[in-house]
Amino acid sequence: MPPAKKRTRSYDFSRTRTAVLAQFAHVQDAVRALTPEQLALPGPGDWTVRELAAHLTTVLERVSRSMELPAPAGGPKPEITLLQWPSSTARNAAGIAGFTQALAADRPDLDALYEETAARFAELVPAEGSERLVATSAGAMRLGDVLVTRTVELVVHTDDLHWATGLDIPYDRQALAACTRLLADALADKAPGGSVEVRVPPFAVVQCIGGPKHTRGTPPNVVETDPLTWIRLATGRTGWTQALESAQVRASGERAELAHLLPLMG
Repeated sequence: MPPAKKRTRSYDFSRTRTAVLAQFAHVQDAVRALTPEQLALPGPGDWTVRELAAHLTTVLERVSRSMELPAPAGGPKPEITLLQWPSSTARNAAGIAGFTQALAADRPDLDALYEETAARFAELVPAEGSERLVATSAGAMRLGDVLVTRTVELVVHTDDLHWATGLDIPYDRQALAACTRLLADALADKAPGGSVEVRVPPFAVVQCIGGPKHTRGTPPNVVETDPLTWIRLATGRTGWTQALESAQVRASGERAELAHLLPLMG
């Protein structure tokens, strides 16, 4: 009998919306301070830092544009759930890259672009909870779930911006927590079970991988790491072996091996 799927974690709508805006403001402050030389530096993949900075505005703008459209047809049921979202991201990479490069070229004044983006989001996305469906590239999702995915995009690309420029950019605690928890829950959903406990203090603890279930005392199979290392593993920024060898991950027990399950996002 396959392991039972666990109930999906709930997120407070208002706190998540606030976290999205707070993390976006941290990024805007960092981008505002970048020199032309820093903007020309290589970023992730084939992007420059300027293109990465432009892409970060689309994290919010895609939600704003969806809110301007009628709610997707088909009733109140979403086409994609929060835990399905991480595995859906790889299929959109090519289209995102082309749009990002065009946006960076068309909007050279990044600070004005950030101001416009934040204002539109604050105006169009309600401050209180909403079950409204919005269109995404992966399918219709509940607005509250979409906001959680925005914390992932913002935190991941904030880290990219740090690595490309060396800037120490703050992480909003709620944004970092939501990002960490979603990616931990996505792992547990991908490999349901109770034989391995994955700990990402102070934000998440999940059990995963089929086999003998742990019920009390110290688990025999434990993986533990910090939030940013976990996020880098889940998104492919860091490899499992690299993280183990650099002591960024501690793994104990014969089943404490996640390499075959990572990354969770493309």
